[in-house]
Amino acid sequence: MSNIKNIYGLPCVVAVNRFPTDTDAEVTQVIESCAKLGVKAVLGDFWAKGGAGAVDLAGEVVRLCESEKPDFRFSYVLDMPLEKKIEAVVQKVYGGAGISILPAAQKQIARLTELGFGDLPVCIAKTQYSFSDDPSKLGAPEGFTVTVKEVKVSAGAGFVVVLTGDIMTMPGLPKVPAAEKIDVDDAGVISGLF
Repeated sequence: MSNIKNIYGLPCVVAVNRFPTDTDAEVTQVIESCAKLGVKAVLGDFWAKGGAGAVDLAGEVVRLCESEKPDFRFSYVLDMPLEKKIEAVVQKVYGGAGISILPAAQKQIARLTELGFGDLPVCIAKTQYSFSDDPSKLGAPEGFTVTVKEVKVSAGAGFVVVLTGDIMTMPGLPKVPAAEKIDVDDAGVISGLF
């Protein structure tokens, strides 16, 4: 299994995050489709159980790391300028052509570097729908340019946040909040929690 390799030539594993609305047939179809491609899919319950629901997935990742002995290397070194780190992620991880940094973001990068934050790693906040910063370019487009709109430091976490496109920095929010489905009837019974 795991004949499919990623852009670094390393084996892949697909994480199947089971939701309450997923049917057994849907889950089986995803796992079987992955198997036909030579990729192992690991079913987890991350949505409902968090880390406890990802134990099997973590085990498979560890197994692959130990069996393949990959030549692991970072996309950039920490002493590179922030602009070069951002560009390295866009080119080496996302498959883009490069970056365009807006003037306000250029000033923020200069200021963060001046304040001693230039050696921190970068965390790029962008659309979840694409490797680009354009949510209409679904999946893994090629040859795109990512526009850097804002750069700020998360000093406590130890990284610089790069904001691209129209993005909110709150992670993992669905298009429709779960709160819209929660209700309390006249008898005080709560429904719609899960």
